[in-house]
Amino acid sequence: MVMSEVFWTGLYTSLIGFSIAMGAQCYKSKCSQVEFCCIKIVRDTTVEEELDIQQRPQNPIQSQNGHFKAEL
Repeated sequence: MVMSEVFWTGLYTSLIGFSIAMGAQCYKSKCSQVEFCCIKIVRDTTVEEELDIQQRPQNPIQSQNGHFKAEL
């Protein structure tokens, strides 16, 4: 059935997209310990914070609307 294939494809695509979005949010989160059901994750966030600081622009210039722009 075509309708069944479209449903399952849409469902799998949505689940994969949701998983990727959750992974991105977990990376942005600076929690050092997360426990979900029977899974416990402990990570060192200081290394991630140092990498984030190193990747920021060195000479930011604040524009008129309050946002920062990097100078090349």
